[in-house]
Order: sequence, then C-alpha cells, then structure tokens
Amino acid sequence: MNALYIPLADHYAALVAYERYGQQMKHADFQIEQMKSWDLLRAKFQAGLADMAYVMSPLAMQMYMDQPDFRWIGLMHRDGNALAINELLRKRIKLPADRSERKPDASVADALRQAHQDTGQSTEIGMPHLQSTHTVVLYRYLKEHGLSLGLQPDSRNEVLAISVAPPRSPVFIKGQSNRARAAAFQQSLPWADIVEARGFGHVAWYSKDVMPWPSGHVECITLATDKAIAEKEAALREVMHYIHEAGADIEMARWQGGEAMQEIVSIVRKHIPAHSKAAIIASLDPRLKVINYLNLNVDKAGLKQIMDYAVEGNILKRTIDIDEFADTRFSVEMLNSGQVQ
Repeated sequence: MNALYIPLADHYAALVAYERYGQQMKHADFQIEQMKSWDLLRAKFQAGLADMAYVMSPLAMQMYMDQPDFRWIGLMHRDGNALAINELLRKRIKLPADRSERKPDASVADALRQAHQDTGQSTEIGMPHLQSTHTVVLYRYLKEHGLSLGLQPDSRNEVLAISVAPPRSPVFIKGQSNRARAAAFQQSLPWADIVEARGFGHVAWYSKDVMPWPSGHVECITLATDKAIAEKEAALREVMHYIHEAGADIEMARWQGGEAMQEIVSIVRKHIPAHSKAAIIASLDPRLKVINYLNLNVDKAGLKQIMDYAVEGNILKRTIDIDEFADTRFSVEMLNSGQVQ
C-alpha cells in the first residue's frame, strides 16, 4: 500500500501512522513516499504508480476531472495554512505580538491595496500550487475586502498568485524583500512559522479564520485508486483506521506536551528534517489550534464549500459530482466523533 505525500504538517498523521502502527497492520504493507512537488505527486499517482495520495482538495478535484479513476476516501487534516508577509507589508500594519490575535481583518488588504497604488504592480503571493486550498482561502479573503486576485499577470489586480514549492517559500519571501518588493506567501504549516522564527517574515493570519467550518475547513484529502479499492479494500480500511489513530495521537501529544510531544517531533524530523523542532511545536500549539487531525471522515458539505469558491474564483473551471467522487465505505467511526483534550 504505497502512499504519496508532501513534506508538510498537513501529512504528519501519515508519518505517525507509518512509524507507530506500520508493524501492527495485518492486511497492509504500508509505505510512504515523499514527493518534491505537487506536480510530481500528481503525475506519479495518475500514472498508476501508487495506491494512495494525500492531495490538496482543489488539485484533487482537477485531477478527478482529468482522469476519474480514483476516489476520495477521507481527510488528512483540517485547517492548516497561513499567510506570511514580508517586512515591507508588515510596516504598513499593526501586527499583534500574540499570534492568536492575528485575524483576517482589513489591515493586510489595505497594505496590499496601498502597495498596488504606489507601484502600479500586483503583489506576488506564493502558493504551493495555483489549484490549492490556499488559493481558495486567499481569494475569499481578498474578495471580502474588495481586492482582486489574478492567476495570470495583469497589473490591474492587486495580487498575483504564483506557484512556489513549499520548501522554497522562505527563499522566495526573503528574495523579494532583498529587492525591496512587497511580497507574501500562503503555505501549509510550518512554513509560515519557520520564516517568523528566522526573522524575515511574519504570520499575518490563519486559514481557519478566513474559511470557518465546523471542526475546521477541508484541506488535504486522501485519494485511493479504483484499482486499490477493488483489490485491496481490507488494506485500505486498515490504513485509514491507523491514520485516524495517528491523528488522535498528535492531538493528545499537543495537549500533553513534554515527552509525548517530543516523540511526535522526532517522528516528523526523521522524515522531514527541514522542519525545525520549534516550527513543528509552533504549528501544533494547542492554544492556537490552527491545524487539527480530528474528524477525518469524508465531509461532502465541507468539500462543496471549497469547490464553490474555487469555481467562483476561476481556480477550477467547473464543479464535480461530489457524491460520485466520494467513497464513504472507509469511514472510521471509533475516532470520528470524539474530541481529544
């Protein structure tokens, strides 16, 4: 059972499931493979070279439009991305020292509007992929504050979304600052925490506050090929069970702290050494709770929220039939309704 993932906090549950529960699996020989970019992950999965993939929901829907030979069987997490701004934008706003108080009010939008008026150019904001939940969240934020988001260069738009691979996002924002250009990125955790910790960027707000949804908005989802569903159903059920277990482990560790949290950090850094201990802990801060790993079953209404904004913002060209896309047979009841404190 080969699963493709990207080195993000979004996919931490897969790492924990692999390390803690892989040897307990009776039906699945669970293997995880880290991909360097979303496009490489997409190509490998759609070439039939993996059974599962963890994918941002708009990109997954586009993949399904292109080649509907897989299904959506669960979530990997909820919420989990943030807008980070460089110093040129931060100087235009009053940013609370406490990150829990940084909300998606009009201040960042006003700074972006002023930058556009001053330069006549769109401010570039780096996204992990143009067809990402991050782009949907940014579109909604800008729309609510009267700004326009372009996906192609057009100086009439205050903001231009560009594709920047998550590990390259700190370099992107630092490079733009060195050129005295306003810039930002919207990426999955912990990249926003990393640039703030290193002193060349600032977390402006978190996606959970832009896209509120019960239990947290849909983000990365779990895909399984039709072939794997038909031939490896028991193994898929087992993997999904332990993904839920791993998510509950992460939630428990974030509240307990100490050794429990250190064990999660060690697992993550074994697979993703670029994620520093401080950034992982900041991303999983139980007080902020800006990403969560509970309620990981299929959420059709939650996906529809993302899809509708994506179509409205021209991030997706059309809607899909979510009932056809979703396969709810892999729901895990035992961990779906409980809350870990």
